[in-house]
Amino acid sequence: MKSKLTILMLAGFLAVPGFLRAQEHAKELPPEIVKLIKGLKYQQGEIELGNVAKLSVPKEFNFLGADDAETVLVKLWGNPPGSEKPLGLLMPAGLTPLSSNCWVVTMRYNEDGFVKDGDASKINYDDLLKQMQKGISENNSARKEKGYPAITLVGWAAPPRYDSATHKLYWAKQLKFEGESEDTLNYSIRMLGRKGVMELNAVASIGQLAEIDKQTPQILGMVDFKEGSRYADFDPKIDKVATYGIAALVAGGIMAKMGFFKILLVGLLAAKKFIIIGVIAVAAFAKKLFNRGVSSSKDNLPH
Repeated sequence: MKSKLTILMLAGFLAVPGFLRAQEHAKELPPEIVKLIKGLKYQQGEIELGNVAKLSVPKEFNFLGADDAETVLVKLWGNPPGSEKPLGLLMPAGLTPLSSNCWVVTMRYNEDGFVKDGDASKINYDDLLKQMQKGISENNSARKEKGYPAITLVGWAAPPRYDSATHKLYWAKQLKFEGESEDTLNYSIRMLGRKGVMELNAVASIGQLAEIDKQTPQILGMVDFKEGSRYADFDPKIDKVATYGIAALVAGGIMAKMGFFKILLVGLLAAKKFIIIGVIAVAAFAKKLFNRGVSSSKDNLPH
């Protein structure tokens, strides 16, 4: 991905593309960056993801914990910090966050309640895509007024797929940023649990779709909820039910609820186009969609 790191903010340093593409030669990098890269603690094997899930990392991948993930996302890639640190991130072994062919999978957990999946088989994802595209288009004028490039949701790089047996959902969006010659891939994976959703977001160039798509089954197999936190462990008598369903997960209803669209509007600082919230949508549009999700999901709440 030639332009994925055209902006790097670290101690007031503004990098240029050609400079960073030579990152494999450590002597050409600023000492602050070299120190950060060398300080990353790569992990493999069995890893705890908070109190609800576990991760098994094979030799083909490396895992960075919460602090190191924050270092990569904020200090190396120039994204604004979120309200909470990610649980961590996965990346192919043998690469650094500044490698030209690097892609990562970030991991977060939202404990918003048990997500009913009754709408999964009823969703028209083509219609949902059109609504998302319209929302993005309408928001571009506001983005450009603030000095940020327009965004086009080209389409599904891979349409949403939901496995009702494992309660795992994944899809990919192809995004075009104004002025960029290469499109960006935003690959999203959601794993439903008893009390919330595990969010995995892979970001890379669109040319890496085949590679990531091929790796997705293995990545899905690495993560699992612990006993007591699995989808099947849901107890309608005591557990909270989320006020959204599968459609809202894809379109961003959760993030509208959590107020992350402000970050979206002023964020996306790094040319790597790492999309913290995993969605591109207009705040107003997403809130409307979320509100519709609330009203429709109430019909599916257990009594």
